[in-house]
Amino acid sequence: MNSNPRQITLLKVVQELGSVTVEQLAEKLGVTLQTVRRDVQRMAETGQLTRFHGGVRVPSSTTENIGHQQRVNLNSEAKTRIARSVAAAVPNDCSLILNIGTTTEAIARALLRHTGLRVITNNLNVASILSSNPNSEVIVVGGVVRGRDQGIVGEAAVDFIRQFKVDIALIGISGIESDGSLRDYDYREVKVSQTIISHAREVWLAADHSKFNRPAMVEVGAISQIDRLFTDATPPSPFGALLTEAQVQLHIAE
Repeated sequence: MNSNPRQITLLKVVQELGSVTVEQLAEKLGVTLQTVRRDVQRMAETGQLTRFHGGVRVPSSTTENIGHQQRVNLNSEAKTRIARSVAAAVPNDCSLILNIGTTTEAIARALLRHTGLRVITNNLNVASILSSNPNSEVIVVGGVVRGRDQGIVGEAAVDFIRQFKVDIALIGISGIESDGSLRDYDYREVKVSQTIISHAREVWLAADHSKFNRPAMVEVGAISQIDRLFTDATPPSPFGALLTEAQVQLHIAE
């Protein structure tokens, strides 16, 4: 840990937010942009932070995601706002698929007042949340339960989902790279997510700001396969242009 108190505070801010712009850091720390850029440069050189165009984030592996509970806490307020925005757009009496992820779990909580939903999920946490809604039906995908986050993966899950065609797939993702690719870590989970995308009439992606420019090893798909993107802040360059080109409807949660 760097002994400079300001840099310690800077690191805590980035860890809390996941990713943040230099301007936001300067405002939160009450210092100049030049000071923040200097601190970020030094901390990137020591591996404490990773820089990307327009901002900085916590270093992450391309091969393994962070722990489930850590992801629950990361950007939790942003995920709650995104979940409310998604729920406001979901009509009653429709069919949904929700995949693995802490953002989709937040969406499940926001859907508890809906009626007439038929929800398919490979996320046992989502199933547990929505099963308390007596006015909706939950269908749990069969397959291998991944103990660290209660996600269901594998070929059996893929085969199960292929039976259905739902109105809306509500999906989360680990990272969106600057070429427009949607990425995740576990190829078994990715196979399920790809099947979910192909068996929905519309695909809605829910991703907080920390997911932009976040690398991960396995490609799930592309922005062009998404109909709507729900996020908590204006996406950085070049994502705005990519979304416009792909005719993706952008929703920024308030």
